[in-house]
Amino acid sequence: MDQELGFAHFLTHTDGVGRLVLAALLLLSVASWYLIVTRALANILAQRRAANFLAGFWDAPSLEEVSRALATQPVDNAFAELARQALQSVGDSEAQSPHKLAAAGGLGEFLTRVLRNGIDQEAARVEHGLTVLASAGSAAPYVGLFGTVWGIYHALVQIGLSGQGTLDKVAGPVGEALIMTALGLAVAIPAVLAYNAFNRRNRIWLARLDAFAHDLYVLTTVGAPARRN
Repeated sequence: MDQELGFAHFLTHTDGVGRLVLAALLLLSVASWYLIVTRALANILAQRRAANFLAGFWDAPSLEEVSRALATQPVDNAFAELARQALQSVGDSEAQSPHKLAAAGGLGEFLTRVLRNGIDQEAARVEHGLTVLASAGSAAPYVGLFGTVWGIYHALVQIGLSGQGTLDKVAGPVGEALIMTALGLAVAIPAVLAYNAFNRRNRIWLARLDAFAHDLYVLTTVGAPARRN
């Protein structure tokens, strides 16, 4: 009888509530690992594309050359998109009527609004999926703990009905129920680590983008070279 104890034994003897808890943990785990893998690959790809674009941007002889290059190749990273918006805003500002709100304050204010909007859009994009990771990291341990409490209650009821309350009869079912807590931690720990890693990466990424926006502002309004990223 003792040799039959384990997770499979617990799964076959648990009720609908226990299976619901297991399904919730499985769903959180699948969602977390999907976001971890996809976001990690997307971040690596974005980093390489941004590095290639910045190398070509600072090697270009003029902003006109950059504008022509952006018109002939796909804009596949946040830095290229920000440069495209900045260069396009220069022409749009000249075409705008001075009485319109879009052109209020002159080129400097118009360009500042465009760059700020571009950074805000990228900030919203890079935060995609972080809410799910944070929710999985904070909720999974409690879901597992609830499954453990319910499993212990279910096991003790069965032991009470059988009339056998010795240690060898109690330890097995209670130990099986503790598996739910372990599963909750197994779901939560990767989600928390990934959330912290992605959050740190996003802070660095947006800081670099903000510095590049300053460079674009100086280049398009003053025309003097700015510091490179």
